[in-house]
Amino acid sequence: MDNNNNNPNDPRMKMPKFNMNWIYILALFTIGVLYFTSGNVNSSVRTEASYDQFKKMVDKGYASRIVVNKDKNILNMYVKPEHIRDVFRQGIDKTGKEPSVEVQFGSVDQVEQFVESAKERNVFSGDFSYENSKDNDMFGLILYNVLPIVFIIAMWVFIMRRMGGGGMGGASGIFNVGKSRAKMYDKGNTTNVTFKDVAGQAGAKQEVQEIVDFLKNPQKYTELGGKIPKGALLVGPPGTGKTLLAKAVAGEAGVPFFSMSGSDFVEMFVGVGASRVRDLFRQAKEKSPCIIFIDEIDAVGRARSKNPAMGGNDERENTLNALLTEMDGFGTNSGVIILAATNRADMLDSALMRAGRFDRQIHVDLPDLNERKAIFQVHLKPIKTDDTLDIDFLSRQTPGFSGADIANVCNEAALIAARHNCKTVGKQDFLDAVDRIIGGLEKKTKIMTEAEKRAIAVHEAGHATISWFCEHANPLVKVSIVPRGRALGAAWYLPEERAITTKEEMLDEMCATLGGRAAEELFLHRISTGAMNDLERVTKSAYGMVAYAGMSEHLPNICYYNNNEYSFQRPYSETTAKIMDDEVLKIIGEQYERAKQILTEHSEGHRQLADILVKREVIFADDVERIFGKRPWVSRTEEILEAQQKAEAEAMAEKRARELEAAGTSLEQKVKDDEKNKNN
Repeated sequence: MDNNNNNPNDPRMKMPKFNMNWIYILALFTIGVLYFTSGNVNSSVRTEASYDQFKKMVDKGYASRIVVNKDKNILNMYVKPEHIRDVFRQGIDKTGKEPSVEVQFGSVDQVEQFVESAKERNVFSGDFSYENSKDNDMFGLILYNVLPIVFIIAMWVFIMRRMGGGGMGGASGIFNVGKSRAKMYDKGNTTNVTFKDVAGQAGAKQEVQEIVDFLKNPQKYTELGGKIPKGALLVGPPGTGKTLLAKAVAGEAGVPFFSMSGSDFVEMFVGVGASRVRDLFRQAKEKSPCIIFIDEIDAVGRARSKNPAMGGNDERENTLNALLTEMDGFGTNSGVIILAATNRADMLDSALMRAGRFDRQIHVDLPDLNERKAIFQVHLKPIKTDDTLDIDFLSRQTPGFSGADIANVCNEAALIAARHNCKTVGKQDFLDAVDRIIGGLEKKTKIMTEAEKRAIAVHEAGHATISWFCEHANPLVKVSIVPRGRALGAAWYLPEERAITTKEEMLDEMCATLGGRAAEELFLHRISTGAMNDLERVTKSAYGMVAYAGMSEHLPNICYYNNNEYSFQRPYSETTAKIMDDEVLKIIGEQYERAKQILTEHSEGHRQLADILVKREVIFADDVERIFGKRPWVSRTEEILEAQQKAEAEAMAEKRARELEAAGTSLEQKVKDDEKNKNN
């Protein structure tokens, strides 16, 4: 007997699969047929008339038969074919074979007497009968009583299917709405991301690796009386690699890994969020030891409102309460570690941040110079590059870039090279990609007059000149007057990555930023709106110096920073606000006069820079150095690079010495062993 069900000749293979949709379609078709075929089978016209009009039409001999409905006090008089045009003013082809007139009457006895009189007068000889409305309207009663129930059931089935993707039997059906939606990664089901794929962030990676080690070898830590931490919170700006670190944990850990987003707890039904939290921890306890990762936890862990009467947040607060209870309640969660990520740690509830819940906060900050270099090396692996690429230069050109930004630079460079039909990606492609990301798309079709072009060149040359002669200003890389995005021109600098910033450094940067407006006033004798962005940055910097950093003359050593999100009052008086305004005006005015003084001293060099910009549209640091000479000060970035190169050279020399020493020792030992063998 052949039990192979894959035989194409098997009649069972030709049977269509059962589908509930066919039953729904058949039921709707049946209801439609019954509705349109019930009652009067023909499609004849029916009109209404008064009782007096009915009597006149009967007296004229128009009636062929009369049907009376006692329950509704309505009668239908059917008209003879030869009198249809007299009653309906149209032919039989439009009215049907048996058109009728519907009449409302008062008394059945009165109708019967009139019909008897009409028969005696020989004006009516047709049938006179009665009908029961209950028999005729049976389908209508069924339709009105049953159809709403059928509609409600159909809507219920439809909602279940939409919510669960398969009705009651689906994994996420309406009866499973309170179940956790966490995706579990186990052995054989990993993310294919390991710690080797995470470049930079050495400190954060070390702490996360330690958590994995906790779960793999807990005895190493518990033998000394320590406890495995219950939770770790990854905090940092967007794009720094928090989720990537969690994926690496899932790829490295040999334990189950539950991953979900904070928004997965939020649902339109009351109590669903708390139910999902409980179900998540129930599954985690069954799979212990394991790791739970909650991405963007601020969606559910935001600080609870201090005013319960405001409402609107009860469901979210109930979900947070359930999460707090599960993380450190009376129940034990031994072997379950919670990882969470957010870039808004200041918004989280203080109860969630205390020790015992999230025992440690892992800061995933923007990468520094060496970390950017390592990240570039990871993202450059799949890209075909040529010999002109300098990773050190690219790392210096991308200060403040996150890991996601660096990945975007590499991808954008590859797209630019492909657009130019290049076989490899070169240094210029990466520089164009950085310019594209920072400044926006180059607008080659934007038309400018010669006067506008000259004004922009004077403005940008002012920035370049001031930054060259200010000790703490960022070193210039290039200046361009090609429109990009919303900017008509731009200057690229190599910012120093400082741990702290001094007052002198902030003033020098402010002076360099005001160089464009000062150049317009000095050399064009008019000012324009092109300095709007510069003025915005300078104003924010000056207010930061006065109100936050305590760097002003009349308000020294005072910080008015207020971290209270719900505060609607300034922490200082109107008198103090006036002093702040005066101090800001004084600081900006002094730096503006200083910028004009520097430009006046180097007006000839500024003119040459502006001429080159008008002619070539782009100038580099070499052009500025050729005009003004070598920059008087060495930047801190250059000092760091020199120190790193020196340290790397010393490390290589030390490594080489150790290798030579090891080689010499092994050679000496080999000679001794050979002599010993000869003597034997």
